[in-house]
Amino acid sequence: MDQKKKRISVAGLLITIGIVYGDIGTSPLYVMKSIVTGNDGIANVNRELILGSISLIFWTVTLLTTVKYVMIALNATNHGEGGIFALYALVRKRAKWLVMPALIGGAALLADGTLTPAVTVTTSIEGLKNMHFGSSIPVPDQNSVIIITIVILLLLFSIQTFGTSIIGKAFGPIMLIWFSFLGLIGIHNMMQDWSILEALNPLLAIKVLFSPANKVGIFILGSIFLATTGAEALYSDVGHVGRGNILGSWPYVFICLALNYLGQGVWILQNPNYHTNGTELNPFFEAVPANLRLFAIILATIAAIIASQALITGSFTLVSEASGLKFLPRMKINYPTTEHGQIYIPAVNKMICIVTIAIVMFFRTSEHMEAAYGLSITVTMLMTTLLLFEYLGAKNHPLILRLCFLIVFGFIEGMFLISSLTKFTHGGYVTVLIAGFIGIIMFIWFFGNKIRDKHEGANTYVRLDKYTDMLADLSHDDDYPVYATNLVYMAKVKYNKFIKREILYSILDKRPKRAGAYWFVSVNITNEPYTAKYAVNTYDTKNIINVQLYLGFKKQTSVNVYLRQVVHDLIKDGTIESQPQEYTTSPGREVGDFSFVIVKDVVSSLTKLKGFEKWIVTARVWLQNLSSNPASWFGLEYTDTVVESVPLILGRPSRDLHIKRVAPCDYSHLKNEDEVIQ
Repeated sequence: MDQKKKRISVAGLLITIGIVYGDIGTSPLYVMKSIVTGNDGIANVNRELILGSISLIFWTVTLLTTVKYVMIALNATNHGEGGIFALYALVRKRAKWLVMPALIGGAALLADGTLTPAVTVTTSIEGLKNMHFGSSIPVPDQNSVIIITIVILLLLFSIQTFGTSIIGKAFGPIMLIWFSFLGLIGIHNMMQDWSILEALNPLLAIKVLFSPANKVGIFILGSIFLATTGAEALYSDVGHVGRGNILGSWPYVFICLALNYLGQGVWILQNPNYHTNGTELNPFFEAVPANLRLFAIILATIAAIIASQALITGSFTLVSEASGLKFLPRMKINYPTTEHGQIYIPAVNKMICIVTIAIVMFFRTSEHMEAAYGLSITVTMLMTTLLLFEYLGAKNHPLILRLCFLIVFGFIEGMFLISSLTKFTHGGYVTVLIAGFIGIIMFIWFFGNKIRDKHEGANTYVRLDKYTDMLADLSHDDDYPVYATNLVYMAKVKYNKFIKREILYSILDKRPKRAGAYWFVSVNITNEPYTAKYAVNTYDTKNIINVQLYLGFKKQTSVNVYLRQVVHDLIKDGTIESQPQEYTTSPGREVGDFSFVIVKDVVSSLTKLKGFEKWIVTARVWLQNLSSNPASWFGLEYTDTVVESVPLILGRPSRDLHIKRVAPCDYSHLKNEDEVIQ
C-alpha cells in the first residue's frame, strides 16, 4: 500500500508502537547492565562513568536513530517499503558495485534478527530467577529460564500467521503501557537526584571515552550500541505502518527511553554497595520499587516478546524484497490482511524460529548473548550509510552535504564496529557465521543469475508466433498419441510473443507432445488485494493460447480453477473449439482434461563455463531445485502436474566433442575371449 494511504491516526500510532519499537524499546533491560558488568561491577563505577555513559546513549540514539533513520532514511522508501533492499532498489542504477553493500547489509540484518528474540526474552525471564512467590521459587535456576524462554518463543513464532495488523492491535496498548512505565520509573528515580540531567551534555560523552574511570576505553561503545540496535528494524518495518505514524510516535518513545536511562543512572550512583542474592545485577529491575518489581518483570517479558516482533516482521519484508531483486529464490508469501505491505512467509518464520531456539540453547545466559549482540547490525548500518549517500545524490543534494553525511555517520558507525569486534571471540562469531551463510546464498543466487543471463545469448528466447503452424500441425497429426486435451505450460511470455526456447523444446524435441490445445500461462500478482482478470492472445489460431492472469495478492493462485473458467469463456465466444468428452461423469461436459508442465533447469555436462563461473551457476541451479516447489506456487498440488528437467547449456560447445569414424578392428587372430577383454 502506498504511504500516502497510510494516514496518521490514533489506531495507526498504536499499531506502530506495537510492532516497530519493540527492539529499541527493550534496550533498557540490558544496556546499563552491560556497561556496569564491563567495568567490573557496581562497586567499581563512579559518577563520571555513569554520566558519560548515559550521555553516549542519549546522543547515539539522537544521531543514529532520530537523525539518520527517522529524519533521513524514512524518506527513502520504494513504493512505501523500507529497509536496505528497498533502498538498494532506488540507487542500483547509479553504480554496479552498490550490490555488495546491499548483500552484506541484508545478510547481517537477517542474522541479527535471530539473536534479538533470544536475548530480549531470556533477559526478561532471568528477572524471575530465584524470586520468591510465597514459599516457592518457580524459576530456581538457568535451566528453568531456558525452558520458559523456548516455550515463549515457540508461541511467538506460531502467531505470526495472523499478520502484523492483528498483532499490532493486540500489542499496541501493551507497548504504550511499557513505554509509559519506563518513563515513570525513570522520573521516580530522577526525583532523588535531578543533577543527573547533566548527562545530556555531549562533552561528557566524548570525555568518558578517554577517562580512567572507564576501564574498557573506546570499547565501551560495544555496550552503548545496544541502545540503538532497533533503528534498522524501524526502517524495515515502515511498509507495515507508514512513515507518518513513525514520525508521530517516535518523540514519545524517545523521551520515555531517555528518562529510564537517566533514572537507572541515579539508582546506580546511590547504591554503590548493593549486593544481589546470588543473581546477576540488572539495574533496570533493581531501580523499580520492590512492590512493583513483579509487575515490571511480567511487563518486561511481554515487551520482550513484542520486541522480537519488530525483527521478525522486518525479516519477512527483507526476504520478500530480496526475492524481487533476485537475491534469494522465490518463496511462498501469505497476505494475512488486505494490505500489500503486511506479509507472512512460512519458510522464513520456521528458519528464524529454529535458529533462535538454537542460540538460546547454545549461549544459555543473557550475559553471553549480549557479548555477541550488536556486531552484525553495525555492519548493516554502515552499508545503509553507503546506500543513503548514493540516494541523496539521486535526489540532487549538494555533494558537500552528502560527504558530511557520509563522513559523520561513517565515522560513528565505524567506531561502533571496531568496538563491537571485541565481541567476536565471545560469541559474535555465531552471528557472523549466520550472516555469512545467508550472504553466500544471496551471492550465489544473484551472480548465478547474472552469469546465466550473460551466457544464454540471443537464442534463449524465441518468437512463439513463429511456431504456431508447427504446433497446429502437431495437434492434428494422428501419427502421435494424444498427450492431453489441454497441455498447459506455466511460462512467462514476454511482450505477448517471446518465450524461452526450452518450453518449445519440451513440446517438440524431447518426444512430440500432441494436445488438443496448447496453453502458455503467466501469473501476474497485482498490488491490489482482490484483482481477478485475464487476457488472451491466440495468434489467429484455435488451439494455441497465451493467457495472462492478473491476480490480487489476496487471491488464491489456483491456476487450474481459473483456467477452466477461461476455457469455458473462450469456447462460449468461439475463440477456441469445444472439447466434448465421450467418457465423463458430467453429461454435456465441453472442457477436456488438463496436464500441467513445469520446466526446471539441470546444468548440462556440455556447459563449458570455467572455474568460478561454472561453480556459481551449478550452485544457483541446485539452490533453485532444492528450495522451489512450483506446483504449490500455482495451486497445482492436486492436478496432473509434471516437473520436467531440461538441459541448461551455457558457453560455446567445445570442439573436443567431435568424434572421428574408423574401421572396425579385426579380432579373428585371437584365440579366446579373454584376450579381447584384455
